Amino acid sequence: MGLFVRLADWQTDFKAIRKIRQEVFIDEQQVSPEDEWDEHEETAQHFLVFHSDKAVGTGRITGEGKIGRMAVLKKARGLGAGLELLQFICKFARAEGQKSVYLNAQRHAIPFYEKAGFSVDGEPFMEAGIPHIRMVRNLTEKIEDIVSPEPDSTR
Repeated sequence: MGLFVRLADWQTDFKAIRKIRQEVFIDEQQVSPEDEWDEHEETAQHFLVFHSDKAVGTGRITGEGKIGRMAVLKKARGLGAGLELLQFICKFARAEGQKSVYLNAQRHAIPFYEKAGFSVDGEPFMEAGIPHIRMVRNLTEKIEDIVSPEPDSTR
């Protein structure tokens, strides 16, 4: 079975979202729980990506157009789950009337996001003890043309 992405609800999909982010950000990348869980959890639109009917990735977007908390489980990296998730989030944002979106990319994931149509916007900074950089994407471009390798994660 292939990959599919769907809208997720923080209240009903809480366990799947938390499990993925716990494994990727807190366990793997040593982000503190205090930095991981924030005031946007209940108001952001969350997403889940599935492979073989198992949730393997998650992400979210705030009403201001900030994509974040993108995480793909280690066992699912290289399957295209991150790209599938990112495309879905961008299509959702465009359908909701967003003209552009932005994210804080972990520095090692910059090439992934550049290939996905994002551009660096600003100077590097630290977030949750990990080097990041702000990146933006204009949503007037064709989202379906994105082709690139899998990122590890993006806060």
